[in-house]
Amino acid sequence: MNSFILNHIRPFLITISVIISLLLSTLTFAESTVSVTENKVNQAPTFNLPGVDNTRVNLADYRGKVVLVDFWASWCTPCIRSFPWMDKMIAKYGEQGFEIIAINMDQESILATKFLQRYPNKLTIAFDPQGVVAEQYEIMGLPNSFILNRKGEIVYKHVGFRLVELDKYEAEILSLLPQDSE
Repeated sequence: MNSFILNHIRPFLITISVIISLLLSTLTFAESTVSVTENKVNQAPTFNLPGVDNTRVNLADYRGKVVLVDFWASWCTPCIRSFPWMDKMIAKYGEQGFEIIAINMDQESILATKFLQRYPNKLTIAFDPQGVVAEQYEIMGLPNSFILNRKGEIVYKHVGFRLVELDKYEAEILSLLPQDSE
């Protein structure tokens, strides 16, 4: 009897251990990464993705604006924390030419829909369930964001979302927006 139970429970416990380890390593990676400022400015890969309510999100339409392109998924804990901050940045700097395109990576659209219902926002939402655009941007974890200047060049890149770096993120955005000449 004991060996019967052991033989049936052991695979279950191993499976649970592997799942927990994967989840913890994903969360640890997303939390422990830091922002990276690259000295080399690169043109951002263009995209034309499906958006909310049968719209299209075309990066070319945002030329002339400072754009934060953010890759996220419904299961990503740091992504949940980043949404209120991104929404606040749009409210604060949107009139100065700042935009955010939040690209969802969920393969099942219902997961993204539920997330967006739970966390309402004013962001431009696009969907990349196959990861084609994510591959072009060479994302290394979620969330992964890129701040583009008005020419569409990647100026700043961040892997993860760290609450202790919010002032730095905002300063990067401000550095690309027009300054008052008064």
